[in-house]
Amino acid sequence: MTVHGGGDAAAPGEHPSPWFRSGSAPPGGEVPDSPAPYTADSPETYTADSPDTYTAAYEAPRDDETIGLRTADTRRIAGAGVGEPEADVGAVVPGGRAARRKAAAAKHRGRRGAKPAASGATASGSATATPPAAGERPLTRLEARRAERAAKPGPATVASRAIGELFITIGVLMLLFVTYQLWWTNIRAQQQADAEARKLQENWAKGKGKPGSFEPGQGFALLHIPKLDVVTPVAEGIDKQKVLDRGMVGHYNKGSTKTPMPEANPGNFAVAGHRNTHGEPFRYINRLEPGDPIVVETQDRYFVYKMASILPQTGPDNTKVLNAVPPGSGFTKPGRYITLTTCTPEFTSKYRMIVWGKMVEDRPRAKGKPPALVD
Repeated sequence: MTVHGGGDAAAPGEHPSPWFRSGSAPPGGEVPDSPAPYTADSPETYTADSPDTYTAAYEAPRDDETIGLRTADTRRIAGAGVGEPEADVGAVVPGGRAARRKAAAAKHRGRRGAKPAASGATASGSATATPPAAGERPLTRLEARRAERAAKPGPATVASRAIGELFITIGVLMLLFVTYQLWWTNIRAQQQADAEARKLQENWAKGKGKPGSFEPGQGFALLHIPKLDVVTPVAEGIDKQKVLDRGMVGHYNKGSTKTPMPEANPGNFAVAGHRNTHGEPFRYINRLEPGDPIVVETQDRYFVYKMASILPQTGPDNTKVLNAVPPGSGFTKPGRYITLTTCTPEFTSKYRMIVWGKMVEDRPRAKGKPPALVD
């Protein structure tokens, strides 16, 4: 029996449906336009009235936990996206769906809870914390404690730091001592010398301080060196603490170094004073030249000397410079002389410098000040 299908009947060897026949038109005679192929740049819209189009490509969910429940490939991609090693694609989590969810959640917490670990110690012995490299696991509590102990300085480092701090402390103390010696002692000694000079002048006004009644350390005269702008008290004795360190000059009055007072005739009146620190009244006596005046003022007289000669350097045990006729002074017979002694070179006490002068005037105070103190 033959079935007649009309115009849409299939020819021998053709598909029964007209939609799948090559080169044939669908029922109605028109072939609908085929949709353009999809690309990532194709603007697509989707509406309820257009079931054949859609808005965008399907996007995988962002939840790591969901990704962990999918195929091994998606787990590998999710792991590589956060800087972790690829998941073992062959690993199978035992158990059912709940077990797989727990495994994914634990893995998710591990990625978010990783903390930077302490890196190796630097050359100085200290450790610096750096983020862990890819694939590096966080330190355990025991490992963190070990790293902290390793970061502490060793005995050699502690010893070197202690020695360095000791040297710095010694340097600061030395600097303070130098400041005290070169600056503060001068200020303090000048104050003491000025106070002694005022006291001496007050005693003279009251009639005190007659020659021959002076105690060790007691002032009895004023020494003037106009060229050097020096005015300083002269005290009995050369004691360092009672006389010299207080900015005064001291009269040699003991033993083999005992010398007469300025009133003696003949006589070599000898005094000593600091060249550096503690007021340093004799610091620049090396600048004196022959003929420069040196005046000793007492309660009732002015003794005016003129510088005669200088001995730049001699030993501290050379007491002959205090003799009535000092060798090297240029004097040939006893007379009324003055001898100034001080240390040399500066800031040392290895040698002594000697300056000699010869009296040119014995002037009563009633005549007024000598010209050397007026000019």
